[in-house]
Amino acid sequence: MFIKRLGYFMVGLSIGIVFLTFFLKKKTEETGVSFCYFPNCRVLKDLRSKPVVYSESISEMLQNHQLDSLAINHFFTEGDIDFGNSNTKSTPCKTYLIEGEHDSKAMTMEVINCPNKVKVISLN
Repeated sequence: MFIKRLGYFMVGLSIGIVFLTFFLKKKTEETGVSFCYFPNCRVLKDLRSKPVVYSESISEMLQNHQLDSLAINHFFTEGDIDFGNSNTKSTPCKTYLIEGEHDSKAMTMEVINCPNKVKVISLN
């Protein structure tokens, strides 16, 4: 009797998991929602949600075509934050070092994350 009930439970659980997987996948594709649970993903998502301001050196690089805004956006989507060297305790603005690649070279971008904007300071 127990084996029969366990079988029904497993069949119902399997159908529920499949339904839930398809339902959540469809919902995330339609709304563009992503689930960020890790610190790196959460900080990058926060940086992408704010307007970006450039320092003078970055603005010069953009005007001289040494750098483009797509490269900076690539850091905000695919970068890895170096939490060990970032200043995450300061208030109201925190400083983050984001490691990534630009022109097949490993580079680090320094950004200041304030409550209402993100300022890109340097790219080394």
